Amino acid sequence: MLPGRRKALPLLVALALGLLASLAFAACGSEHELEVAEGEPVELGDLRYNVVFSRFLNPEDIEDSAYLVGQPPHAEGQSYFGIFVQVENEGDEAQRLPESFTITDISGAEYEAIESESLYALRLGTRVGPEDEIPALDSTPRQGPIQGSLVLFEIPQSAAENRPLVLEIPGPGGEHAEVTLDL
Repeated sequence: MLPGRRKALPLLVALALGLLASLAFAACGSEHELEVAEGEPVELGDLRYNVVFSRFLNPEDIEDSAYLVGQPPHAEGQSYFGIFVQVENEGDEAQRLPESFTITDISGAEYEAIESESLYALRLGTRVGPEDEIPALDSTPRQGPIQGSLVLFEIPQSAAENRPLVLEIPGPGGEHAEVTLDL
C-alpha cells in the first residue's frame, strides 16, 4: 500500500463512523419528535397537520370577534392567541384528534388550548374520518379568510417578547410535533 493511502485510510474510517453515528442519532430523534416551521406540514401517524397561520386576536375587530364567540373578555395582561390549522386523515380508518395542544415560550412557560364555541374552532378530541379533512370543504372555517380551523389560547401579552413560541401537537405512541410559530 502506498504511504499516502495508509494515512488516508484511518481518516476515511473515522469519517464513515461519524456519518453512521450522526445518521443513527438523527433517526432516533425523528421517531419521537418532529420539528417544523409554521406553514410546513407534519405527519403524526395517519394525521397530517399544517399550521397555516397564527396571531394575536383583537376582540374589537369584526373578523376576530367571530373567532372569539362566547369568550369572556380576556384577563388583564392577557390576550387571545389563535392558531389556524388544517388536518388531513391520510389513512383508511378514523383517527382521533388530540385532546389538547400546548404552546411553550422561550422561558419554558406552557399554555394549554382553551375551549371555543366559535364556528371556526377545531374540535379537539373529535374523530377525523378516513381520508377526511378539517376544515371540511363546505364548512365555515374553510370558506373563511384563513381557511383553517382555530385552536384558541389565552396567553400573557408578554409572551410576544419570549419568542419563539412553539406549538406542541401530540401524536400516537408518545410521538409529537413541534411547530415554531411565525409571530
